[in-house]
Amino acid sequence: MRAASYEALFGLLAVSGMRIGETLALERSDVDLDAGLITIGKAKGDRARLVPLHPTAAEALRRYASTRDRLCPRPRSRAFFLSSAGTPVLGVSLRATFREITIRIGLCTNEVRPQIHDLRHRFAVQTMIDWQRSGVNVDERIATLSTYLGHVSPADTYWYLSASPELMALAADRVHDRFGGVG
Repeated sequence: MRAASYEALFGLLAVSGMRIGETLALERSDVDLDAGLITIGKAKGDRARLVPLHPTAAEALRRYASTRDRLCPRPRSRAFFLSSAGTPVLGVSLRATFREITIRIGLCTNEVRPQIHDLRHRFAVQTMIDWQRSGVNVDERIATLSTYLGHVSPADTYWYLSASPELMALAADRVHDRFGGVG
């Protein structure tokens, strides 16, 4: 049960950009796998939002739900993600497991200490990198990404631009291509 829950949790965090607290607070009724839609009733700032899922993410969550229901037929909670005891997965356990995994695979070192929130950051940055590479105007799409991530304004999402050297390099290349290296 533990392995299934953490695999599904880390997977959802990586492919959705959801906040840790949002995933841990999900109840079964918040996750509509047929529609491929997650409802976050109380996001940061007490706002609600919908998070559409790619069909492959919905299918992975469907497999998890099937495993969860088989291994824990009488849960003690309505939480979507359950611990081995049938109770909600706790944030402290999620963080400890993430740290344990990153240490075991050699990702966490004395110099590099990945955090679960890095998955959200990577989701946002990778989305913008993909847009840059495909020639999409980020300014035209940033409000969509901002809404998807649950940010109050696009300025909160643009912060990710300054935190990614790869994204900054792609943006600089596009400016150079557009203006011919003026400056």
